Amino acid sequence: MRIAICDDEEVQQKLLMKYLGEWAEANRISLEIKQFISGEEFVFCWEDDRNYDLLILDIEMGKMNGMELAANIRRQDEEIPILFVTGYDKYMAQGYEVSALHYLLKPIHKEKLFAVLDKLGRKEKQEPKLLFQAENGAVSLSASKVWYVEARAHQCILYTADDEYVLRSSMGEIVQYLGEYQEFVRCHRSYLVNVRHISTIIKPEVILDDKRRLPVSRSAEKEVNRAFIEFYKG
Repeated sequence: MRIAICDDEEVQQKLLMKYLGEWAEANRISLEIKQFISGEEFVFCWEDDRNYDLLILDIEMGKMNGMELAANIRRQDEEIPILFVTGYDKYMAQGYEVSALHYLLKPIHKEKLFAVLDKLGRKEKQEPKLLFQAENGAVSLSASKVWYVEARAHQCILYTADDEYVLRSSMGEIVQYLGEYQEFVRCHRSYLVNVRHISTIIKPEVILDDKRRLPVSRSAEKEVNRAFIEFYKG
């Protein structure tokens, strides 16, 4: 589990590190924690590494405060969990505006932090996170957010409900990466689809929940039907 802490108070950083270590040991979870002392420092590193399971942001920092940092992050990643820590409750409403996972007041109580981490841990177990290398940087998505991947010319395009990402991987690499997840099936040499978003299978196509249509090749018919049935059987 990878966590980033962005806080300009050394004492607060040390306390969070201590509590996170205790939680990880109690739950037998391996943690990798990156520490940042300003929003600017985090943004600089974020451009190259967005593979985090949780961001812990202080709100009252220097030039770029935690709310501004969170808004910047949300423009690029709608899903990454953000936990705010602050000494003032006046920011709570703003925290919800950027879809914060939770909001903890200083001084941080260990039990309250543990409760947030437990909640996050349960969610992560239920919903695996996938990391893709796209043209504009790393993209982290829950498995359910991925609708399908299309191989087009020399590129692969990943589609969600509202967005699309040009990936730096070949279709073969994507198929290998997603092979362990039962909801993904290759329906055509140019398409890999998430069966949870298939509404209907009508030869030679699958119709998705939003009415998009993808082709199904003859050689893939049996596998698509099997994957669709197995997924909904649980």
